[in-house]
Amino acid sequence: MPASPSSRLAYIDWMRGLACVLMFQTHCYDAWLGGDSRKTTFFVWSQLGGTLPAPLFLFLAGISFALVTDKLHRKGFPAAQIARTTIRRGAEIFALGLLFRLQEYLIAWGWAPWSDLFRVDILNTIGVSMMLMGAVCGLVLSLVSSLGQGFRARSTLGVTALGIALGVSLLTPLLWTTWRPRWLPWPLESYINGVHNLDQPQPWLFPIFPWAAFAFVGLAVGFFLLSDWGREREAVTFVLAGVGGIGLTYVAHWLDLRGPQIYPVYDFWHTSPNFFLIRVGLLMMILSAAYAWCRWGAGQWGFSPLVQMGQTSLLVYWVHIEFVYGRFSILPKRVVDIRTASLGLLTIFLSMLLLSLLRTNLKGRGEGVWRWFREPLRAN
Repeated sequence: MPASPSSRLAYIDWMRGLACVLMFQTHCYDAWLGGDSRKTTFFVWSQLGGTLPAPLFLFLAGISFALVTDKLHRKGFPAAQIARTTIRRGAEIFALGLLFRLQEYLIAWGWAPWSDLFRVDILNTIGVSMMLMGAVCGLVLSLVSSLGQGFRARSTLGVTALGIALGVSLLTPLLWTTWRPRWLPWPLESYINGVHNLDQPQPWLFPIFPWAAFAFVGLAVGFFLLSDWGREREAVTFVLAGVGGIGLTYVAHWLDLRGPQIYPVYDFWHTSPNFFLIRVGLLMMILSAAYAWCRWGAGQWGFSPLVQMGQTSLLVYWVHIEFVYGRFSILPKRVVDIRTASLGLLTIFLSMLLLSLLRTNLKGRGEGVWRWFREPLRAN
């Protein structure tokens, strides 16, 4: 059945769907617009919107991770088993990221450099972040196991996750500049600062610093939502998240303008902790708005394209890349105008929505389909 936003956790899928749409528009306009169209304010804003999908995906991975960890903990699973289960899932996502890079390299055989196999893309970072979160949760749960399964364990996990997120953000400017681990081979250093094989950190890649911090913020938020206080006052909790996001954005902006400069090299748009806090504030505001939309707004009307796409976000991410950037691009690259690129974007959106619906409706039917193909034709 098509996805309905009636589920209590529909806001998570809705936000994933929003991330997909923002990702589509950023990729489509970047891949297809050419000439003077790339110099317009429209193009600038489209690319600025592209700064949100990756934080959204990582933030939501953290929230989902908290839900899974809390569920396993309440069922009485030991800390070591929770760690193994969650780390294994992160390793699966990381392996999919490597497989995606191999697929892209083979499709682009002949003109793609071999170094593309080691590019640190968003799937790689989500997988690594999940493995790190699994290790941290397992360690914390083993230390607080004597405290039981209630609020104290969740609060300890949340505070720890928040501390790690802040630490990652504060270390990022140094690890991109004066503290670069140059002694590591570049494929490994690239996971720290996105250096790739270009001798300088590349802002278009997704290294652990700073991107994993968004996952740990999501983990902290997830445990806050799961707390006894958060469960009993769910609506108030989400309102407070939105208000807190507004306040955090304002404070981070003030710090950027008037705060002390503690880094030898300051890059607001790529490594600044202040920009990280601003984006976290935006994520909190989006979280609050998504909850309101799905509980009281138009999200209650029935079928939601965003919820539907959010349920298959990995699939639509994987497929749309080939039809935008790959050999099978539906439009010529960097030569079309805004109108043509917008029509292409609409085509991508509808195609990915259809693909998502097919995936949902066919889920679990693979065995039956396989048996149908194997059955011999029967005579009438």
